[in-house]
Amino acid sequence: MGPQGLLGPQFCVLYAVLGALVCGLRPAAAMAVNDEKRSASPVTATQCWQVEDYVVVQECSRCSSFQTKAMTECRPTGFVEKVTCATSRKDDFKRCRSAVMEAHIFWRFVGTMMCVAALFAVLVVCRQRVLDRKALEKVRKQLESI
Repeated sequence: MGPQGLLGPQFCVLYAVLGALVCGLRPAAAMAVNDEKRSASPVTATQCWQVEDYVVVQECSRCSSFQTKAMTECRPTGFVEKVTCATSRKDDFKRCRSAVMEAHIFWRFVGTMMCVAALFAVLVVCRQRVLDRKALEKVRKQLESI
């Protein structure tokens, strides 16, 4: 390592890339909050499941490519469940979040954080070695001057 240690220009790029990586990740909780904000926006026609009780007819499943293009419910999460409203007996689709998808996002986040933590641990060890070397050099110079 050069005299600048881990603050040199070659590491500024590394820090910038790591910062962008960490800031670019969205944990599942943040994604769920954004979905709630989207669902709170005024919709031209309210879905029956928003105003009355409903029964889930088909559990949460991945949308097909046709459904993704045709149904607005599929776009935010890529998963949809079929529901039947209690009073109107109308079939409708409701977006949902798959447990498998949530687990995948969670483990990807945990893995990324472990890699970032390991990388920074290595950087701390390297920086400590540089500082120890500088301290020993300073002590050696002081002892030579006596």
